[in-house]
Formats: sequence, structure tokens, C-alpha cells
Amino acid sequence: MAGRVLRIANCSGFYGDRLSAAREMVEGGPIDVLTGDYLAELTMAILYRNRLKRPETGYATTFLTQMEQVLGSCLEKRIRVVSNAGGLNPAGLANAVAQLAEKLGLGARIAYVGGDDVLDRLEAWQQQGHSLEHLDHGRPLRELKAPVVTANAYLGSWGIAEALRRGADVVIAGRVTDASLVVGPAAWHFGWGREDWDRLAAVVVAGHILECGAQCCGGNYSFFQEVPRFTDIGFPIAEMAADGSFVVTKHPGTGGLVSVGTVTAQLLYEIDSPRYLNPDVTARFDTIRLEPAGPDRVRVSGVRGEPPPPTTKLGLNYLGGYRNSVTFVLAGLDIPEKAKLIEETFWPMVGGRAAFAETAVSLVRSDREDPESNEEAFAYLKITVKDPEPARVGRAFSSKAIELALAHYPGFTMTAPPGEESPYAVYWPTLVPSPLIDQVVHFEGETIPIAPTRASGTGTRPPEVWTPVEAPPVSLPAPPAAPTVRAPLGRLFGARSGDKGGTANLGVWARSPEAYAWLLDALTVERLRELLPECRGLVVERYLLPNLWAVNFVIKGLLGEGVSSSTRSDPQAKTLGEYLRAKQVDLPAALLP
Repeated sequence: MAGRVLRIANCSGFYGDRLSAAREMVEGGPIDVLTGDYLAELTMAILYRNRLKRPETGYATTFLTQMEQVLGSCLEKRIRVVSNAGGLNPAGLANAVAQLAEKLGLGARIAYVGGDDVLDRLEAWQQQGHSLEHLDHGRPLRELKAPVVTANAYLGSWGIAEALRRGADVVIAGRVTDASLVVGPAAWHFGWGREDWDRLAAVVVAGHILECGAQCCGGNYSFFQEVPRFTDIGFPIAEMAADGSFVVTKHPGTGGLVSVGTVTAQLLYEIDSPRYLNPDVTARFDTIRLEPAGPDRVRVSGVRGEPPPPTTKLGLNYLGGYRNSVTFVLAGLDIPEKAKLIEETFWPMVGGRAAFAETAVSLVRSDREDPESNEEAFAYLKITVKDPEPARVGRAFSSKAIELALAHYPGFTMTAPPGEESPYAVYWPTLVPSPLIDQVVHFEGETIPIAPTRASGTGTRPPEVWTPVEAPPVSLPAPPAAPTVRAPLGRLFGARSGDKGGTANLGVWARSPEAYAWLLDALTVERLRELLPECRGLVVERYLLPNLWAVNFVIKGLLGEGVSSSTRSDPQAKTLGEYLRAKQVDLPAALLP
């Protein structure tokens, strides 16, 4: 068994992904493991609110619907199911799946992985000297005055592997790393050890490619015109080999595209440095080799690994307060003057900007000169307020905007009627020493403790001898010389962007070594700040991935305190890459078609 290829499939990239994907993956062709990723930083806050309304939930309820569709087929075909849909309540979801199996007359063996919920341990850890500093701004948790409502460690894969080794048909986890859903099955199937760094690093890369579902199969792809069709877009499969190499593919006949470009794009999603940290291993993204292996098939090889860090990441969410927004539609002429008039009139009506804990104003100029339709004359002024007191930002705030309807700028209208305040949570990422985390597997009445992976130089035993990986050199030609042509950056380069709390990442890749040589010289941190004024004044880091002909920028603080509390129109930085690609620059004429 351990010698053959292991086909690991994905059927979910987020809570709310295509409901039919599980059935499509099980029925569309041979697979050995069905995985699903349902959790993001924001999702934990959503599940917290759900659990307040229904204490028995706190998990991704759509997973139950999917299991009702495929559990019988999975048992018949010996397909193992591994998911983090347990969210804040993996025990509750495991019980719900067991009840579902009983109702369907199926004898499923169900395990769940716990130990990630550390909410009740935060105070003790702080008393022991662990300050739980915020990873972005360094403030210790002790300075936070708001209540923390969720606190979860990003667990590794060995609990999943142990549950599979003991015969579980379905393994439900809470907050494990996204890659762990793939690492666990591969480590179990091939019998890898905890210090098989290169193989473990390779399957972490596989997990990172699969974790966002169809996004590596042409979804959100910069060169979307190359994707044959987006209807019935396929979800990904990693065909893992015992040496850690694998092929990314999808079921035949499905929509989408698997290419070196689509896989490169996903590799650049939500990363920072080339050392990709995981609780089980550090994967070196600057060693990855990609090559086409046939239609809709990309071979991934050469991945090297190093020991994991001595710390484990925690994701906390605390109640930040309440927020509300009003958006004025401005049409036609004199847009800046109309926006200025609104602010001069509206703020005094609600007590001034100083009356709120935080305010934000943005003017979006989507209007055109000599518009050909009514809508082409529109611009939008959005005013957002946040405060700990709900009444201050509720209808008392939004109703004041409507009072201006017949007494203000010409063409007054708004995008929505007055709305109520809404609560928001704030994400707080931090670290603790890995030995503090007690990962456990619950299976058929037994509780099995899982020891943390020992990082180099930590623990009670002497550190093993290991040599840091050196990325293989990549030979590049000289950058093309003049002449240049003024054109959008995206005519030559793809981009993929995303969020991690208040930090955004922006990966840019070339499609030829000549273009990459130009990109290295042309797109510096200083140049990025010129092209994207929002980055000015922020810490911006640039990392090189010559093996992928890519550079990755990490922009700290661009998203404020994170997706659920950010006041940006795009709080998850999904559009940041396409925004950069639209920027006009002087490109080498020799590179343009």
C-alpha cells in the first residue's frame, strides 16, 4: 500500500464553497482521501457568533450536508475523509456525523482531533511569562482591554495521521494548519517519520496548493482568458508519491485549468518569506520545481525541508466593538466639491468625528467624463464609524444621512436605507512554545495524546545535527534593454494577493526568465510604494523566489487590524494584485507580443 500513489482530493476552500464539490470529487474519478478546508481567521469569529445562537454548533454545518451525499460512497470505496470543519466544536461535529451515519445505516468510524482550543489557558500562560505579543505590532495581550472570545492553536498533522493509523474513516479537526489536512494522510500512508523533512515539506507544499479548492485550477487566475471554461470548474487532486513528489491535476472533463501558471499563482497566495513555517516542518518554497506533465497536470518536485520553528501560532479573536457605514452616491459634475460638502454638513450632525472611536472616509471615483449612461456618472463617498458603544453607531448615526435627502447636494441618493450597527471581531495572531500545546485524538472512547514535533535546538534531548537548506541557483539572462512601451504591468506579469490578519501579501510572477530578470530590477519596494500609494508609510518586505520567477511582497498594516474590522473596500486584499497589474509602466518592447 505504501508504495503506490496516494490521490488526495480537495472539496472545499472556505466555509461556503460549492456544496456539490464533495459529491463531484467522489463520483468524478478515483481518489483515496477527500479533504476539505473550511476555516479562515474570519470564520472562527463567524462560528463564535453561530454558537451563541445555537450552542450545539460552532462548526461548518455545510459539511454535514456534504457527508449525507457522499459518506456511503466513501465507505464503499475506502475513501478516507479529513476536514477541519469542526471549527470551534470538533466534538460536536463528530457526534453529528455519527448520528448521520446511524440514520443512513452506515458503520462509519469517526475520530476528532482536539487541543487547539486554548481560550482557558491564556491567563495562566501570561502569568508564566508568555506575553502573547501581537505578531504585527508587538503589543502584549495584557494591554488588550476587550474580551477574547476565541483562541485556537494551529495544530500540525500528527493527530490526523494517528487517527488514520487507528482505522478512522472520518477525521474531524478544529484549527489545524490548512496543509495538515494533506500532510496527515500522506505521512500515515507512506509511513514517514517526524524528521523526514524533505518529504514532509513537499506535502506541505501540496497542502498549500490544494487548500483553496478550485483556486489552483484556474480560479482567480490573472490570465483567465487562458482557462477553457469556468462552468463546473474542477477541484484539485494531488497524486502523491512515496518520495514526496506529486502531480497536481483534476478530474477529466471538468472545467478550469491546471497549468504551471495556475499552480504558481496558488503557491504565492498568503505567504511571506520563502521559509514557509508549519508545526511539523519548515518548507522551503525557493526549492520548488514545477513542470508540465500533460494536459491539466503539473509535476511538483525538488522541495526541501528544515525542522519546524520552536513555536506554535495562535489565532485569537476579540470583540472589537460595533460599526456602521453610509454610502452617498454622487453624480455628474463637481464630485470633490460635493464630497467636501457632505463631510462639512454630516459630521456636525452626528457629533463630529471625535465622537467615535474610529472613523474612515473613502471617495471612489468611478465616474467618467461625458458619461454614456446614468451609472457612468456615479462616484461613491463611504463613511464608516466604529465604537465600543452600539447605540452610538446605530440608527442614530445612519438616520442622520437620510435627513439630508431633500436639503443637500444635487442628485442626492444613497446605496441603502439606514442600517443598524453590527458587531465585529478583531484577529490577534501570536506565538507560544510548541510544548505548551496538548494535541489529542479522540477515537472510539479513547483519548490519545500527540507529542509536538521537536524543533531543532529545543526540548529535553540534544538537537539533531542539520544543515540549513541552500536553494539551488537559478540562471537568468540580462534584463532586456530599451526601447520601452507604456503598458499595464499585467500585460506581462501575473499576480495573486491575500490577507493574514492586518497584513497583505502580493506575489508577482513572470512567464519567462527574461521578464523575471526585468522584474527583479524594476519592481523594488520603493517602486511598489510609488505604484501603490496605500503602501507608503508602511513596512514592506520583498522576498525572491527565482525558482518560480516570482517576487513576493509582504505589506504590514495595509488591512488595519484584519478582515472583520478593516474599513477598506477590499478587507482581504483579494484585488490588490489586479490593482497592481493595471498600473501603467514602461515595459521593454522586446517582451511584449
